[in-house]
Amino acid sequence: MTITRTRLSSIFVTDQDEALGFYVGVLGLEVAVDADLGFMRWLTVVAPGDDREILLERPGPPAHDPATAEEIVALVAKGAGGGWIGFSTDDVDALHERLAAAGVTITQPPTDMGYGRDMGIRDPFGNALRIGQIRPIEEMADWKG
Repeated sequence: MTITRTRLSSIFVTDQDEALGFYVGVLGLEVAVDADLGFMRWLTVVAPGDDREILLERPGPPAHDPATAEEIVALVAKGAGGGWIGFSTDDVDALHERLAAAGVTITQPPTDMGYGRDMGIRDPFGNALRIGQIRPIEEMADWKG
């Protein structure tokens, strides 16, 4: 047996309703699951047409004690939350214009890279996100990074 695909990733957010407003209302993702599990709200989003979910997770019980949750929130706010998410688009320049007009924090404008053209943004909580037009893999044979 082997691992066959990535199904779920998670990103820390401090306010799940605000996260919905950003990830769904601004970025255009869709809600996959929004369920009250009693001990936590299980809130996942997906890119349209994709089934790989992103859990918009509040730090805290049952996974974290209050002191650890505070440390996580502080690290995420500084952009040091320990990870990032990469999205694809068919027009990074048009998306950049739309997101900039919506007041999204742009950390890197669209830039040509060996693998395609991409940009960096931060969500309202400090999480790093990359959005790019990625070249087909067969066109990257000469790319060395």
